[in-house]
Amino acid sequence: MLLAYGAEQVFRRLWCRRLMNMVDLKDDMQAGHSAGKGRLRLCLAASGGGHIRQLLDLEEAWSPHHYVFVSEDTALSRSIVQRHPVHFLPHFAIGQIRRDGILRAIWSGLKNLWQSILLAIKLRPDVVVSTGAGSVFFFMVWCRLLGAKFILIETFARFDTPSTFARASALFASDIIVQSSALTKTFPAAAVFDPLKILDQPRPDKKRLLFATVGVTFPFDRLVEMVAKLKEEGEIFEDVVFQTGIGGLTPPGLQSFETLSYDQVKSYVREADIVVCHGGTGSVVTALREGCRTIVVPRRLERGEHYDNHQREITNAFAARGLITPANSPEELALALKAARSLKPVCATTDPVALVKHLKLLLGETAKHSRLHHGD
Repeated sequence: MLLAYGAEQVFRRLWCRRLMNMVDLKDDMQAGHSAGKGRLRLCLAASGGGHIRQLLDLEEAWSPHHYVFVSEDTALSRSIVQRHPVHFLPHFAIGQIRRDGILRAIWSGLKNLWQSILLAIKLRPDVVVSTGAGSVFFFMVWCRLLGAKFILIETFARFDTPSTFARASALFASDIIVQSSALTKTFPAAAVFDPLKILDQPRPDKKRLLFATVGVTFPFDRLVEMVAKLKEEGEIFEDVVFQTGIGGLTPPGLQSFETLSYDQVKSYVREADIVVCHGGTGSVVTALREGCRTIVVPRRLERGEHYDNHQREITNAFAARGLITPANSPEELALALKAARSLKPVCATTDPVALVKHLKLLLGETAKHSRLHHGD
């Protein structure tokens, strides 16, 4: 009896909250569609680092629709709130078990699961487009169960092997897009688009500045320590600015920020001659777009710096194309700095034109079928 009563109360609260949020749903979707005439209710779901940057690059495809972002609370995702409607979910990833312990990971997962249920019921999208990762997995599953179509775009961070998110979410995907032909071994029916492009253009005027950035997800004290040590020893004669992550190491006597908005990061990168960054694709590509001499320090699983070693894969892939110089220790960083200063800078970017065209086609077909189904 008590259990049945409790279940009934939970159901009542869910249903009441759903009714209360119907007005919010209309406002959210219209706020994200000030000019377009699209008919789809579209959710753009991604965690708050390079994943959401990749969705932003595809704006031409999704902007004609009634859209809303679903992400986790990071400096980057907060920075887009002024231009786009955004809902936040608690951070969660399977790799938290290794990094934070199983109990903390379970608690994070339960919080994320519960809020994902409420948000899926609130938004009820026609389509979810996601580049990953764990923080939006439960949300995607619930939207799919509620009838949404799901378009999986495997992150550009994966060149050789698929992410855990892609492996799990492919079971629910209506369409799969990958950005490396090697991934067709796992997803043979996937559409393939390699967006990396070398730019034949001069780089912006640069200052004598080294910008060290650890991304938006976790601190990365090893990278900060390496740069600060070489600055103290006179190996770095450029001015140095750090972005350290929340709670990260703050080198004394040097300019540092825990977080920066995406526009602030782009401003520093535009001025910096040298960028030392972690192995996240968002940070690497942002530096290469501005023609920076880019040195990458990949996070390592065995040091507890990330959930897996995918940043090593990213670093190796960019290094193989001659676009960045890798470093894993202060000694390697010192050598990388000397090498980077002697090399001709390269401008490169991700050019998503073909992917955008494909995504527009998928969304257009879905909108057409939706109109036919509803008799519009």
